[in-house]
Amino acid sequence: MTFIDEATIDVQGGRGGNGCLAFRREKFVAQGGPSGGDGGKGGSVWLVGDEGLNTLYHLRFRSLFAAQRGRHGEGSNKTGRSGKDQEVRVPLGTQIFDAETGDVLGEVMEAGQRLRVAAGGDGGRGNARFASATNQAPRRHEPGWEAEERRLRLELRLLADVGTVGLPNAGKSTLIRRLSAAKPKVADYPFTTLVPQLGVVSRSLFHEPFVIADLPGLIAGAAQGAGLGTRFLRHVERCRVLVHLVDLSVGVEEDPGRRAVAELETVEGELTAFKADLMRRPRIIVGSKVDVADPERQEALAEAARQRGLDYREISSATGAGLDELSDELERLLAEISPQELTPESPEDGAGGGSGDGSGDGGTR
Repeated sequence: MTFIDEATIDVQGGRGGNGCLAFRREKFVAQGGPSGGDGGKGGSVWLVGDEGLNTLYHLRFRSLFAAQRGRHGEGSNKTGRSGKDQEVRVPLGTQIFDAETGDVLGEVMEAGQRLRVAAGGDGGRGNARFASATNQAPRRHEPGWEAEERRLRLELRLLADVGTVGLPNAGKSTLIRRLSAAKPKVADYPFTTLVPQLGVVSRSLFHEPFVIADLPGLIAGAAQGAGLGTRFLRHVERCRVLVHLVDLSVGVEEDPGRRAVAELETVEGELTAFKADLMRRPRIIVGSKVDVADPERQEALAEAARQRGLDYREISSATGAGLDELSDELERLLAEISPQELTPESPEDGAGGGSGDGSGDGGTR
């Protein structure tokens, strides 16, 4: 399935039903009186987390999601039936924005989590509601209330424990293939990985499995949209630990050591430009392709890691050298970091006055 991590949809709650104007006209009822029932409440539109989805592709060919309107009230004090809610399934990690204002309405992080994005309108009151001692035959009744309508922009930010970053062809895809059952494309040209890939690292019954993401390569100017740009930088935000790969293989550059450090700094600069907080995320600098390494690149990269106070490791995805040790360290770091520590706080209430768990008033008056 095509990977789609952005979508724009329109959502529309159901309008409330009209209140009824009616009077009792029963043969053996001496005193008649108003009997118009209230209109039914309109349905709301909810986004619901679905762990079986990993893209927004299913929203690509449908743009409007509307809830059912409430039925009108009837005589004999019959309240109209409430409209059915409309549920829209979204993958976990979806962040929701108001497309017109840019406001963040919330995010869906757990399976089954519900976020109301368009509240249905309340039903109007029938004339029986307006009866009083001084007005025993009221002709007043209310129309149903309008519902909320919104255009939403959805952004998917993959939920992964570990994210791999680095320049194109740094060895990220090969590492994912070696550690997990994922099969990202591997080739000897830049930007082989065009969409993020997720893999589950499950070494044995004695090791806690974790999810690792293969993210497309970054180049200078990525934070401003160069290359694959910010389209995939956002996925780094959800990762608890970053594995920063730098190619150690022998090249034709005049100063291999300086070149290796420059490659490291290029990616660091783009991460900082996109979101400075990413540089405070636990990070391991990993020299890849150690089986064909240039000694000058190894030495310079190890020194750069030492200056930054970061762990430095060398691996070869081709031979398997250093992979077990890297996995052990990732497990150790993940055990120390709770996923909640990196989850941005969602608005206290869901859009339209309702809370994310379905509580709160739904009418729009």
